[in-house]
Amino acid sequence: MIPTSFATLDREETVPKQEPTRWVIHAGLLWRHRHVLIRVTGIALILSLGIAFIIPKQYKAHTSIMPPEQQGASAMMLAALTGHLGSLGALGDLAGGLAIGHSSSELFIDLLRSGTVSDHLIDRFNLQHVYHKRYRVDAGKHLARLTKISENKKTGVVTIEVEDSNRERARDMAQAYLDELNLLVTRTNTSAAHRERVFIEQRLHEVKVNLEEAELQLSRFSSDSSAIDIKEQTRAMVDAGARVQAELMVEQSGLQSLRQIYGDGNVRVRESEARIASLQAQLKTMTGSSAPTEAGVSEDPAAAADPKLMNAALYPPLRQLPRLAVPFADLYRNVQVQEAVFQLLTQQYETARIEEAKDVPSVNVIDPPGLPERKSFPPRLLLTLLLTLLSSASASALILMRHYWSKMAENDPRKELAQQVIPVVRWRMRSILRIGRGAA
Repeated sequence: MIPTSFATLDREETVPKQEPTRWVIHAGLLWRHRHVLIRVTGIALILSLGIAFIIPKQYKAHTSIMPPEQQGASAMMLAALTGHLGSLGALGDLAGGLAIGHSSSELFIDLLRSGTVSDHLIDRFNLQHVYHKRYRVDAGKHLARLTKISENKKTGVVTIEVEDSNRERARDMAQAYLDELNLLVTRTNTSAAHRERVFIEQRLHEVKVNLEEAELQLSRFSSDSSAIDIKEQTRAMVDAGARVQAELMVEQSGLQSLRQIYGDGNVRVRESEARIASLQAQLKTMTGSSAPTEAGVSEDPAAAADPKLMNAALYPPLRQLPRLAVPFADLYRNVQVQEAVFQLLTQQYETARIEEAKDVPSVNVIDPPGLPERKSFPPRLLLTLLLTLLSSASASALILMRHYWSKMAENDPRKELAQQVIPVVRWRMRSILRIGRGAA
């Protein structure tokens, strides 16, 4: 029998001595350098607070819009096909894809992200100066990073979020997105009502030019030929000619009576003869000839000396009225036709504008952009904690690396490689710094 004391001694000698684990070694090493870690953590905390308060505040303004519902018989038919053909496999999937594959929400998002909208915002708010960008492309990319446009797949509501260092500018930029979207949707509308309105507008412009030309031709013809209203002028000329001819017949009868009573040399006879001559000249001027004459030129040279004949020359001769009636009727009819077409197109144009306004998808604003009350960035407390923890972790890693570096043998290949690489990296860094100072 082996004594109990010797048995215990043998068991103690056979049990191997346990070495401390790696984390214990690391903890002990960091504990020995705890004063350095505390100083680094304190300095990092102060610097992190400074950095967090130096970073400018960012404010986020948001607005949401609801796209218009799909209207028209085609959309209703596609919806019906989607419901009735759902059990037919691929055919039902095709109808469903046609019905919902091209939604207004996706169209609005693409329009909001277009270069046209971004260029207008850059010019409107002078974003190249605000973002300190030399080129418009860089300013547009920066604006895209600060703008978030998302869509709710279930409801189709589009949300626009704009971030900026100025809260008023953030709100105004969000509103500018809505304004530019309205303008772009109106300008790029390709509906049937829009095409009809454009066609009628062009046709209306052409008819207006034709109407003005026809009125000008009629006015020029009436001014040259003194033909204002052929029917009324003919009636007036016939009535005036009948009165002059009746007066002439009366004067001729009276002249015969005076000649029988007083003879040819009497004053009253000569006065009656003069009146008859005047009436005959006036009747000749009013009657004229059927031969073509230049417009506005009197046939009788005596018309220039006699005021009555001059007044009669202000109107076309009676025998010229039938000749003037044909071109006057053509010109007058052309004016009436162009005027009727112009009135009809004007009514159709107003109707087309109303129909186009109905078809243009309007932007229905759910939440208008308001003035942001709280900053969205930076989260100063979180940023301070993260920078402090990162500095402490970096200091701890540096302490552990220096410890393992000191324990590493001089002939270790890793240490030899590091001794070769580190001087080259330092020399490169110094060269880069010297070049940078020279350029500055």
